[in-house]
Amino acid sequence: MLRIVQLESESLIADIRRPAFAHDWVEHAKTAPAQVIERLAGATIAITNKVAIDAAAVAALPDLKMIAVSATGTNNVDLEACRARGIIVSNIRGYAVHTVPEHVMALLLALSRNLVAWRETLLAGGWQRSEQFCLFDHPIRDLHGATLGLIGSGTLGNGVARLAEAFGMRVRRAERKGATVVRPGYTEFEAVLAEADAISLHCPLTADTLNLIGEAELRAMKRSALLINTARGGIVDELALIRALKEGWIAGAGFDAITAEPPPANHPMVDPALLALPNFLLTPHVAWSSRPAMQTLADQLIDNIEAFVAGAPKNRVV
Repeated sequence: MLRIVQLESESLIADIRRPAFAHDWVEHAKTAPAQVIERLAGATIAITNKVAIDAAAVAALPDLKMIAVSATGTNNVDLEACRARGIIVSNIRGYAVHTVPEHVMALLLALSRNLVAWRETLLAGGWQRSEQFCLFDHPIRDLHGATLGLIGSGTLGNGVARLAEAFGMRVRRAERKGATVVRPGYTEFEAVLAEADAISLHCPLTADTLNLIGEAELRAMKRSALLINTARGGIVDELALIRALKEGWIAGAGFDAITAEPPPANHPMVDPALLALPNFLLTPHVAWSSRPAMQTLADQLIDNIEAFVAGAPKNRVV
């Protein structure tokens, strides 16, 4: 009988059906790094979202045949170790096609229309003391007519493009950084940085995208530009971003992912002084987590496991 171990059931709120084959299902609400090998001992299939399964774990788990990642990103799994062992790794695709793009647009709208600053003005009584019907304390910009640069044009990037175009934005898809050939429909990476009024990131975190947006890239953007990251922490150099916001290299940023999740109290991205800035919005990695999206994810997760057992693995990364 196949043993399936879910390492972090609390990371998903959904009705997870049980696979349609004989199996032993073991579920853990949370799993600490030191518990991974012990809990996966004897497991045929491991289900993980963000818990790391590294090369040492792979080497210590001879019964492991599949890792079902309950997310799109697979940077928490040592793919080379799995490839060497012949372990199938499958991920989830396309489930967040509505929820993440909507979150991107919410961040763009909130920053463009200065909603945080307006809320602070009302809390301080600014409108209540006004001698006219409206205030002009904080600038408001329209998305219509603005240029949106997309770095990463997969399912989520294309979903953002659809919504952005509905708002009347011009969309520019960035070619890979350093590419010598620009594909049809794409624009040179550096040109997108220079032209965009807002940039939205939708690429995976890999060795090539680590600190993809650093000081040089932030300084190359318009001072009026916004940067949105609903992808992964680490794609943006966070210390450079903080300087950019405080020193005015860019106009603002909206993030849903940072390098440490959950962050320790001393993490620079949750510094109260940074969070108090009206031009910075940080949400706790929730862009993906609408209830319909999580149910779609859960259904696809079991589909992947059943396909593996049937001998026709789907959504393979390895």
